[in-house]
Amino acid sequence: MPQIKCKLCSKEFYAKPSHLKLGWGKYCSRDCSSIAQRKGSYVKCEICGKEVWKIPKDINRSKSGKFFCSKSCQTKWRNVEYSGENHPFWQGGEHIYRNKMLKCEGKPRCKLCKMNDLRVLVVHHKDYNRRNSDISNLVWLCRNCHHLTHNHQEKIS
Repeated sequence: MPQIKCKLCSKEFYAKPSHLKLGWGKYCSRDCSSIAQRKGSYVKCEICGKEVWKIPKDINRSKSGKFFCSKSCQTKWRNVEYSGENHPFWQGGEHIYRNKMLKCEGKPRCKLCKMNDLRVLVVHHKDYNRRNSDISNLVWLCRNCHHLTHNHQEKIS
């Protein structure tokens, strides 16, 4: 039997002449054969940089052209890419005043009663116009003080 070199790992092995006539006997084992015949390539994860094997079907189906090693890396990218104006449900930014207050103001605290529990604090528009989300028009109020302001004309200084 002739001694042949494996096309993948260069290890020498014996192959039957009848197998060589059929075009077989190129690889020393099933492992080398399956590795050599698999299609695809390594791509880098967009978030962590880890290399990931992707088959051609996955590479061609990618709408963004970006690849990820896990669902958590994909979610991190998506949360940045599709937030704000890029989100499909974006409604012009009329309802972002709470986030605006959390970023701009110091510690949230009710303007009237000084409560500081964020679970009961809401953002109040001084001019009662929800479309006017200027930071000078916004103030923190607890739910109770907010109700008093709207229904009993409690004044905010």
